[in-house]
Amino acid sequence: MAFTASVAADQPLSDLNTTPLIDVMLVLLVMIILSIPIADHVVEVGLPSPSSTITAPPLIRDKNKVSITPAGLTTFNGQTVSEAQFQALLGVAARTQPEPEIQFQPDPQAPYDAAAKVLHQIKLSGVTAFGFVGNEQYAAFEKAPK
Repeated sequence: MAFTASVAADQPLSDLNTTPLIDVMLVLLVMIILSIPIADHVVEVGLPSPSSTITAPPLIRDKNKVSITPAGLTTFNGQTVSEAQFQALLGVAARTQPEPEIQFQPDPQAPYDAAAKVLHQIKLSGVTAFGFVGNEQYAAFEKAPK
């Protein structure tokens, strides 16, 4: 099937060439996509920088375990505490010399929101001796059974 023009052979086509317009629109689309910042939902936790000298930790140091129950309750050394009590305990821990270690081990079924709030409270308290414990339980990450 051949293309037949409706105009005389000696007259130019009067249709608008849209190829450059499409090319410009695609370039603008790619530029917009690349300029949109990536949304990240993180809680920044300051980790100590590695040092060239290795110092041995003190032999005797109190360790306090902070946990979150599946119901979203915060526990401090096995006892359920309110948000105000937890902040007071963190303040005491930050002022104690030597500073006791705060170990964070949430239950695997604990709500993410509760864990994020506890981490934020710990960060604001000024506690420097902080660590995550029990992470090995998440080594085999699978779907929860129904």
